[in-house]
Amino acid sequence: MEEKELKKIIETLLFITDEPLSADKIAKICDIRDVKYVSEKLQELKYAYDMEGKALTIISVAGGWQMSTRPEYGIWVRKLYNSRLTLRLSNAALEVLSIIAFKQPITRAEIEAIRGVDSSGPIDTLIERKLITNIGRKETLGRPILYGTTDEFLKQFGLNSIKDLPNLDSIISQDVIKNIDDKMKSVWNVKKNENISEGSTQPENKEEDKKNLPDNKDNQNTIEP
Repeated sequence: MEEKELKKIIETLLFITDEPLSADKIAKICDIRDVKYVSEKLQELKYAYDMEGKALTIISVAGGWQMSTRPEYGIWVRKLYNSRLTLRLSNAALEVLSIIAFKQPITRAEIEAIRGVDSSGPIDTLIERKLITNIGRKETLGRPILYGTTDEFLKQFGLNSIKDLPNLDSIISQDVIKNIDDKMKSVWNVKKNENISEGSTQPENKEEDKKNLPDNKDNQNTIEP
């Protein structure tokens, strides 16, 4: 396949898709074994769009490539579709999403320790919007669910990966970061102490336990074969 023809095909695929396409997937569609070659053509196509100053651009997002309007023309798209393209989230949901994005993987208890309020509602909303998901369980008491962001989150915020998020210390002070980390740690310290406390209330005298067992066999429930 000629280079010029390949670029036209890539351009067509990126225009029509509603999901980011990886270089590997594009290579398979085009029956090309050299994925690196396809990646180079993607970069060249992006460069050409940028140099020509077109209203559309090619972006690397959520681990793939997609065609998009430039940010400065987004207002006209929103006017066309009114508010349907706007992702509306409450302040509480945005707060929870920020915490999860920067501190993932994280449990609900840790989120609530940071915020100081119940966060089940915002978490449910973010799951429904497919911005966060269950990514496993924390190996600690009760094995609580761990939450993390999704590819949909990356797409909505124009990120290729979580590594593209700004450093937390460039947004808030080290003291605030330390306070957040301390609150997260305190959750499991409290639960550990509660577990120890509950364990200490159990009778330790096994002989005393035996005395409390019924001696009359007739009073015991039995299962007949």
